[in-house]
Amino acid sequence: MRFLYDGTMQERSFPPGFLWGTATSAHQIEGDNLYSDWWKAEQEGKVPFKSGKACDSYNRYEEDLSLAKAMHNNAHRFSVEWARIEPREGEFQEEEIEHYRKVIRSVRQRGMEPFITLHHFTNPQWFAEKGGWTNKKAPEYFERYVKFVVERLGGEAKFWATINEPLIVNMMGYMVGKFPPNKYSVWQFIAACRNMKEAHKEAYLAVKQIHPELLVGIVKNNVFFEAYLNKPLSRVTASIARYVWNRWFLNGVRDCADFIGLNHYSRNLIHVRFSNPRAWFNQNENKEISDFGWEIYPESIYRVTKELMGYGKPIYIMENGIADADDDKRPNFIRNYLQWLHRAIEEGADVRGYFHWSLLDNFEWAEGFTKRFGLIHVDFNTFERTPRKSAAVYGEICRTNSVNA
Repeated sequence: MRFLYDGTMQERSFPPGFLWGTATSAHQIEGDNLYSDWWKAEQEGKVPFKSGKACDSYNRYEEDLSLAKAMHNNAHRFSVEWARIEPREGEFQEEEIEHYRKVIRSVRQRGMEPFITLHHFTNPQWFAEKGGWTNKKAPEYFERYVKFVVERLGGEAKFWATINEPLIVNMMGYMVGKFPPNKYSVWQFIAACRNMKEAHKEAYLAVKQIHPELLVGIVKNNVFFEAYLNKPLSRVTASIARYVWNRWFLNGVRDCADFIGLNHYSRNLIHVRFSNPRAWFNQNENKEISDFGWEIYPESIYRVTKELMGYGKPIYIMENGIADADDDKRPNFIRNYLQWLHRAIEEGADVRGYFHWSLLDNFEWAEGFTKRFGLIHVDFNTFERTPRKSAAVYGEICRTNSVNA
């Protein structure tokens, strides 16, 4: 496996001012997200697990942020929850705005730069009942919510991401059926993606009208699609996949983005065989895998980061991590992915920050609490937090602004 790109062991320093942080999302850590579509789906048994109190971070955010600071983080990514802020259509909760103001200020008090995500998978129930992202008015509803938040909190934070992983959430909700609204329709998937594209653009313009100085971007999950043995048909298929998955959405919003947030985990090795069309994708060699079954392939972050250079935008790695309950693989995962990211920076990629997924073990959507991505172990019975050895590894990287690999 090609972990070390030049075969040497050396310290690789990142650019001055590089941002180091961890990432979380509201529903996955806060708990009691009562007015969201996910909460309703959980209670109705449409998804297999209930989030409950999750990590109880709605109440324990000070402790969590102190744990992030102890790892020498100088930035922190988190999301605000639309369903808390607008639990019923047109009824906005100032007390929830005040809660998130306290969170933002707690981030700043610890010397960390806040990165705020406005939509991370979950929707208010009332919005879902109107058809969610397939409703033609969805961009209008989202813009109204964004305006309310930014008018009140825009002066508290510089970096804002509109939507997290639009293709992932819509694929899982409208094609695979594992996420709410648990549908199986290509056409609804396409409609939802188009509406999310418009929602991002309208939200971007709305933010700029309120606070022109703010930096607004999108967070996109991109995959390294590679052709098996570089065979011609597999190569063509990989090229199509790269366009459809990695570029189609970004191409539509490139003029309304101050930065690109990249979420990345692994590659997708494509092996075209007409004898078995269903097995063309994800034919990874899987010499080493995570608890999720995802291949550990550090070179892939270099490949997808380089692909983004054509957009001419600053890049922030918003998510990169591994499900590893025993914490046996995470330390080397961090070192090896970062040394490949360093190579991309050396070759001209304008990468300005890295956020490891995740700060805490959390509610991992359709997998519930069974997959542990945290640098911090969480006991979901007592909510006790315990730093893993990988937290020390990552903390030293953040402290020195360099990686030894």
